[in-house]
Amino acid sequence: MSSDVTSRRVHIPIGGMHCAACALAIERALSKLEGVREANVNFAAERAAVIFDPAKTDLGAIVRAVREAGYTPYLERVTIPIVGMHCAACVRNVEKALLNVPGVISASVNLAVENATIEYLPSETSVPALKKAIAAAGYTPVDAAVETEDRDAEQRLRAAEYRHLKRKFLIGLVPAALIMIGSMHHEIPGLKDISQQTVFYLLFALCLPVQFWVGLQFHTGFLAALKRRTADMNTLISIGTMAAFLYSAVVTFFPEWLGESGHGLDVYYDTAAMIIVFVLLGRLLESRAKSRTSDSIRKLMGLRPETARVVRDGVEKEIRIEEVLKGDLLVVRPGERIPVDGIVREGYSAVDESMITGESMPVEKKAGDEVIGATINRTGSFTFEATRVGPETTLSRIIRLVQEAQGSKAPIQRLADRVAGIFVPVVVSIATIAFLVWFFGAGEGFAFSLLVSVAVLIIACPCALGLATPTAIMVGTGRGAEYGVLIKSGESLEIAHKIDAVVFDKTGTLTQGRPEVTDILPANGTPPEAVLALAASLERLSEHPLGEAIVARAAEMGLSLEEVEGFEAIPGRGVRGNVEGRPVRIGNLPFMEEEGIAAGDFAERIRELSAEGKTAVLIAFDGKMVGAIALSDALKESSPRTVRTLQTMGIETIMLSGDARPAAEAMARKAGITRVLAEVPPEEKAEAIASLQREGKVVAMVGDGINDAPALVQADVGIAIGTGTDVAIESADITLMKGDPEGVVAAIRISRQTMRIIRQNLFWAFFYNSIGIPIAAGALYPVWEILLNPIYASIAMALSSVSVVSNSLRLRRFSPS
Repeated sequence: MSSDVTSRRVHIPIGGMHCAACALAIERALSKLEGVREANVNFAAERAAVIFDPAKTDLGAIVRAVREAGYTPYLERVTIPIVGMHCAACVRNVEKALLNVPGVISASVNLAVENATIEYLPSETSVPALKKAIAAAGYTPVDAAVETEDRDAEQRLRAAEYRHLKRKFLIGLVPAALIMIGSMHHEIPGLKDISQQTVFYLLFALCLPVQFWVGLQFHTGFLAALKRRTADMNTLISIGTMAAFLYSAVVTFFPEWLGESGHGLDVYYDTAAMIIVFVLLGRLLESRAKSRTSDSIRKLMGLRPETARVVRDGVEKEIRIEEVLKGDLLVVRPGERIPVDGIVREGYSAVDESMITGESMPVEKKAGDEVIGATINRTGSFTFEATRVGPETTLSRIIRLVQEAQGSKAPIQRLADRVAGIFVPVVVSIATIAFLVWFFGAGEGFAFSLLVSVAVLIIACPCALGLATPTAIMVGTGRGAEYGVLIKSGESLEIAHKIDAVVFDKTGTLTQGRPEVTDILPANGTPPEAVLALAASLERLSEHPLGEAIVARAAEMGLSLEEVEGFEAIPGRGVRGNVEGRPVRIGNLPFMEEEGIAAGDFAERIRELSAEGKTAVLIAFDGKMVGAIALSDALKESSPRTVRTLQTMGIETIMLSGDARPAAEAMARKAGITRVLAEVPPEEKAEAIASLQREGKVVAMVGDGINDAPALVQADVGIAIGTGTDVAIESADITLMKGDPEGVVAAIRISRQTMRIIRQNLFWAFFYNSIGIPIAAGALYPVWEILLNPIYASIAMALSSVSVVSNSLRLRRFSPS
């Protein structure tokens, strides 16, 4: 009976099921989980009802089991901006509160972006419930999430926070400065004659608004954390400043409580006030620096034009970009930005796509060509049909991808998260022990011991620890986006720096992905131009890619073509037809042999061309061989350069291809690759990657086709060429918007530099606390009489956060090229 009380029942919508066997497979996968007592899957309703013991398993494990079985649980994903987080402990508190909400699968809170990204079951919870949990944890969820289409929303939030902090800082600075002056009244002419008790009363009056209005956020944060039985940086600041303030208040009004007549006692209003003011100054500088970490997103958002010129009912009019619909015809003039994605229907122009793809040269556009929203029309005017609008446009998808990456966590951040979970309680314990040791052990007196414990509390605030990783990820992923390298998550960014083997798909990745004529070999005295013209005359009636390449070369050379009669295509062999009443045959060697045409010396030459990775097409006219044309999928200009660079970086390069070994090896030699995995069918590409991983390699797979998707998923880091298919791009961890393999080098360099910055940040965050806490606790006082004033501790704490963010901002100047 008790086991039933502890059970939970959830209903999980699942996609991808087609029959009862699918349902059975999911049930078996779920039943293997410890703690799952019952699993019933209805494939018609596309739903699983699961009863489980929360003490033995959780929703995350159940969802993972469904995914591992090959099916898709339908989850909702929401990003909620949060106000009031200031340290790693805050992050942990919010995550813990969200994960305790029934139905939440995962919760990732990012201090630098100041938001929470939550995956949840809509049947179990809702956005209002999530916001309620955040509020109950003592933080403020923003009513409306920052949408990618609202380019000013994030900026408004940050600007509002900055103004609030600035106002409080400036208001607190004046009385804090007066308190500092008043604390030294006995050394200032004109103030010496004022009685000490009068000064104490004045200092109390000045400190009261600083402590309880300017510093209110620290005290309310501390009370909220206390209510939740947790602790964060507000705990440290509130306890430290309140201890100094309350001790000073007792000295001011009730000195007899301390067993003194009032003489010889001092007050520390200056400590309480200046700590609050300096911590606010640190947050102010930190807020300003953090706003610069999202410059890349704002630049991307700023690319989209405000209006579009649409043709409706034959009338051209200007409308807001949000009002553009799919199917609308839009007019773009020279110098204007293209408003949305679409297909050119009329006109011709050259478009600058550098801000999206990184391609520096303008791209020619004619009827039938695709155009990308936010790119710049350089020359002619044209009319295009809108195919993707609003959040579906390429720019919006890029922005969403970068935002998700910036809000994600790298595995290295888990160390900081674990430390943050115990950091504040440990610091409070150290401060308490320091007080007891100095007061009872060393007999230094209450005031001395109190200042030591306050200094420990203030200097140890874990702000820098919480900002060390997310700020670097924000700037690193944003910098990548500026170079057309879209990194989908912090995990992908971290793993990329460990890559020691890069596997390239051949077609469309290292090569252009389309055949080109490389050689024209005439025979029997036939001019090369005549050979090409004859072949093109027939091939213009063919739909074969090799034929299209031959026709394209003839057009480039301005050759005139002949009329063809009786055209016929023989799949896998060639084509036949008549020109001027005479038979023409074009095809491979077996086809010529079937037609009774002797290849002669061309047989050996064809074998040589095949060894070079080329395909030979033979041409016969009136029963005689007149020549051959060799075609090849040419390497991209940057492919050999990319391979050389990766090799100098200590990374092994490998080609993976389904082509015959001679052709694959010939192309690999041109690219500078020595290891070739050839004749690998699409369904075995993922296994080829797994085999490399079993060798102990951290493998990146670079591809662009549908058949590359399983290999991209299998690889430690999947890198998709952006000019490839959507399936490949969705399967990849990194997308190169420009169809250029050099982006692989840029991605790895960005990852290496970002990880270098993260390690520096974490080192200084840990080093700062490792050195600062012992000094604040008085470790140097017995020998050198060096004691850290709590005011200086607050300055050091503030500067530590600013230094971490500033170090991350150095990535904005990093060039991966």
